[in-house]
Amino acid sequence: MDWVSKNTFHHDEFSDLETLLELKESKDLRISLAFPAFNEEATIGKEIELIREELWEKYPLLDEIVVIDSGSTDRTREISHHAGALVYQAEEILPEYGNFPGKGENLWKSLYVLKGDLIVWLDADIKNLHPKFVYGLVGPLLRHDSLQFVKAFYQRPIQIPGEENEYGGGRVTEILVRPLLSLFFPQLASMYQPCSGECAGRRELFEKLPFACGYGIETGMLVDIFHLFGREVMGQTNLNLRIHRNQPAWALGKMGFEILHAFLKRVEDLGLIELAAELNRSYRKLEMGPDLYSLKEEKVQIHERPPMLTIPEYRSQRLQMEPEELEENLLDENLI
Repeated sequence: MDWVSKNTFHHDEFSDLETLLELKESKDLRISLAFPAFNEEATIGKEIELIREELWEKYPLLDEIVVIDSGSTDRTREISHHAGALVYQAEEILPEYGNFPGKGENLWKSLYVLKGDLIVWLDADIKNLHPKFVYGLVGPLLRHDSLQFVKAFYQRPIQIPGEENEYGGGRVTEILVRPLLSLFFPQLASMYQPCSGECAGRRELFEKLPFACGYGIETGMLVDIFHLFGREVMGQTNLNLRIHRNQPAWALGKMGFEILHAFLKRVEDLGLIELAAELNRSYRKLEMGPDLYSLKEEKVQIHERPPMLTIPEYRSQRLQMEPEELEENLLDENLI
């Protein structure tokens, strides 16, 4: 049986929540859900309320619901707290290590505050969120001990004036990421939507991965998991439909720039290419209009965080290892 047939699921397979609860309890696992957020007041409250009612109160599949906020200037934190989530500001988590804007930064810092053995990350801008976004991702992990990471795929309509298309989303995936994966890691091209923002995994996997702080997080994570653990630990679940805020085409260049930085760093580290010089770290966007052509430098996020397992504060909190034991463990995992 090939990987796609064996490791591709549909959320309906895991809709029996009582069975999932029994599996969770029999395996003595805790499950954490975190939303990385920045100025998401329009959607975050409804997302939390819906998930809390179904997967916390009615069927206690989740042990915590957390929002990691990266400096919102709207009411995201207030609304999240009122809806029943624990709310953290990213800059206040491990402050001694500084703070970078970006989703990858939020995910990395969430590992420090979340308590679960299984961790689910959902984007905070989903307009049609449903409990299946959680149980469709954790279900395969509860049912199959061999799996360590599950990623979502779905129909992604694009809803930008002049570009409406019920299957038109995922533009960066199809023009950049899938070609790159097909060239360097063809096995990963079997992931239907490698840049999807919804995923779940086991803590012992996530804590061993470096994290690109910006838009490179999803692509970098896939490459790292594939390199460290192989494709067989990965799965993907069909969630049918995801409706969210689409970015205009002119905004996608910055996203591609950050993805390329994360990707090329990894293929160079793996010895697949040799760069003659350090990659440029600045990106200029072309602005156009009547009688206007102008290049504007955009702020980009290309910083990388080391595996959380290498952070002393995390190790002290989670592992309580003696220094000698810890060093031996890190050497065995090729983390130092």
